[in-house]
Amino acid sequence: MDAVVVRSLSKSFGKGAARRDALKNVSLQIPAGSMTALIGPDGAGKTTLLRLLAGILMPVAEEIRVLDHPLPKGALALQGQIGYMPQRFGLYEDLTVEENLNLFADLHSIPRKMREGRFAELLTMTALGPFRKRRAGQLSGGMKQKLGLACTLIHPPQLLLLDEASVGVDPISRRELWSIIHQQVVSQNVTVLLSTAYMDEAERCDHVILLHEGEILAQGNPVQLAAPLQGHAFVLENIPTAPRNLQANIAQLPGVVDVVIQGDGLRIVMEQAGPPVLPGKLAVYGTPKAVPARLEDAFVSLLFSRSPHHSIPLPPQRDTAHDDAAVVEVKDLSRYFGAFAAVKNVSFSVRKGEIFGLLGANGAGKSTTFRMLCGLLPSSSGTLRVAGVDLRTATAAARARIGYVSQKFSLYGSLSVQQNLSFFAAAYGLEKQHKQDRMAWALEELELKDYTTMNAGSLPLGYQQRLALACALMHEPSILFLDEPTSGVDPLARREFWARVNALAEGGTTCLVTTHFMEEAEYCDHLVLMSLGEILAQGTPTEIKERVRRPDRPKPSMEDAFISLIEEHEQTSRRAS
Repeated sequence: MDAVVVRSLSKSFGKGAARRDALKNVSLQIPAGSMTALIGPDGAGKTTLLRLLAGILMPVAEEIRVLDHPLPKGALALQGQIGYMPQRFGLYEDLTVEENLNLFADLHSIPRKMREGRFAELLTMTALGPFRKRRAGQLSGGMKQKLGLACTLIHPPQLLLLDEASVGVDPISRRELWSIIHQQVVSQNVTVLLSTAYMDEAERCDHVILLHEGEILAQGNPVQLAAPLQGHAFVLENIPTAPRNLQANIAQLPGVVDVVIQGDGLRIVMEQAGPPVLPGKLAVYGTPKAVPARLEDAFVSLLFSRSPHHSIPLPPQRDTAHDDAAVVEVKDLSRYFGAFAAVKNVSFSVRKGEIFGLLGANGAGKSTTFRMLCGLLPSSSGTLRVAGVDLRTATAAARARIGYVSQKFSLYGSLSVQQNLSFFAAAYGLEKQHKQDRMAWALEELELKDYTTMNAGSLPLGYQQRLALACALMHEPSILFLDEPTSGVDPLARREFWARVNALAEGGTTCLVTTHFMEEAEYCDHLVLMSLGEILAQGTPTEIKERVRRPDRPKPSMEDAFISLIEEHEQTSRRAS
């Protein structure tokens, strides 16, 4: 039996010249009790499809049946049988965990006598039991997502629709969310349809649907989708220099579809079967060895065939004689909120042209540290110097040297792309021809020319990210702060973003970044791993992974290191208290 049957489904928004087709003639079937992943670039139609299946939008279709209810006619009857968790789940932040659960129980008309047992089950499942009296606004990002999922499951659903449920959460919280989702499928026989930007999440599913520009480009189980790429994937291992230094050069070789950092080497995907030929000076790094293809290889290859990547130009060679000078110096930095110590005696330094990563679980203190470094939040104690300026005494002077891309979209959504660029150029003191030149550069370099008149709030997520980066770079800062800049962004947009960051760093811009994508941490020259407001580990990615190497784990990933080190530290801290 199929939980979802869709035939010839289409959906468009707007009228006349502004009309946009979000879905075009989509047909699919989802078996009951299965788990299906929706993947695709930003703007592919994933969210629109989930909203249509939830009965929120009006469909245009030959047939659409969800749990045997025809839509739109049966939308009202369907609501008691599905759980739908949108990207921005509407928790009430002034209410406690328990009050949020009660509110959603009221909405689903769950009798009072049945609530305590259901609440206890959900709070145990999400490990939120000790926090039932805490306000939702005081929870970490991962805890909020788990509470959102608990509210979605308040009435046991037959079909669970999840729109990027794990976006913006750390690897530990992501693992916990997946444990809950898997438990629902196995123990409750729930059918799950989810959209995700994480290819490793899609690989855990029974079925994968790749959407592109409103159409199904491919579908099947993960192994089936990866099969055509067997013989196309290779790894160049044990590179003696930082792998990102070679990445841009190899990406420009003929026939190369994709190059990403993988551990201490590079993973290369070719358009045709057969290894890449490394010419000239690149030949000294050896011969790439064949490796099994994965779902992400298929994702990138299929989309590459539709629209080849924009080629990020290689930066000019620069003088590195002064790169040992510290441009960010942090010593014994602390920040208190009342009696709570969010950051405790943190110390590190960052050199010119480095990509420096701040990692940590949700609530570890990394975003608080980041905000202090940007001059957005005063420190409680300690020394903090950015670009040679003491932030405690000359915040304005330091801000003139830095660019900042925030975790949440913080541009003016009701202004056009052109208007946002003009506003930020003026805010940074750019005038006349200099202002026009930088705006023209931003539109060209970040491929925004086709969107100049579109409101920023209407842009696909990947283009919002490009615009945010363009605005942060208008005044050519020497230091760039990137706070989870690729959260929720698809793999192709992440690759383009990191190609630009690499080029900026090679050109001498110092980049500080926070991220929950552990493969992105491999792009950093140095990392700081924070837990409970303290620095738990710091060093190169290789040095941090070395700390968790064991005979049964000879090649730990960055995610292995992240989870092992943080869980050990938090368990030790709990025992000590």
